Amino acid sequence: MTKLKNPILMATIGAAQGLRGEVRAKTFTTDPEGLGDYGNLHSEDGRVFEVLEIREAKGLAVVRFKGVNDRNAAEALRGTDLYIERDNLPDELLEDDEFYYADLEGLETFDADGNSYGIVSAIFDFGAGDLLELKGPGKRPVLIPFSEAAVLEIDLDAGRILVDPVAAGLVDSGDDDEPFQSKGKEE
Repeated sequence: MTKLKNPILMATIGAAQGLRGEVRAKTFTTDPEGLGDYGNLHSEDGRVFEVLEIREAKGLAVVRFKGVNDRNAAEALRGTDLYIERDNLPDELLEDDEFYYADLEGLETFDADGNSYGIVSAIFDFGAGDLLELKGPGKRPVLIPFSEAAVLEIDLDAGRILVDPVAAGLVDSGDDDEPFQSKGKEE
């Protein structure tokens, strides 16, 4: 197999399920059963996985792959990440203001004055809202909220994201007030 040019992580294989070679998989699709809608899946080491059967179980996908016929073979796949080529994702289903998170990686972030804050290197969701990780040359990575206040405009064609550096927490607001000071009793 040739290496994928623009791999998109679709799922991670978990534990074996039953005796027939099925595995549980954490999917990164809206519908766990949709994992089989994008064609064959690929691992980092070049293996190709063809989905034979798929069903949902407690928010996970239970998948049977061609050539994985027993529990031992299924257990050997635990922890394997599965990818597709970015071109296999259907762009025609996206609205004008929608995009895939994978399309944001590699975009450079700027403010209205043209100051660069780095390149989007990852997108995270720790439960309280999505975060963009920005990496700049010689700088430590920083996380900014992926919100309308912090991210003002996304221009995929130009490869740029316009941010409000104050709302994103990249610069101090310059206010004399101390917004993070404790609001306890004054003495």
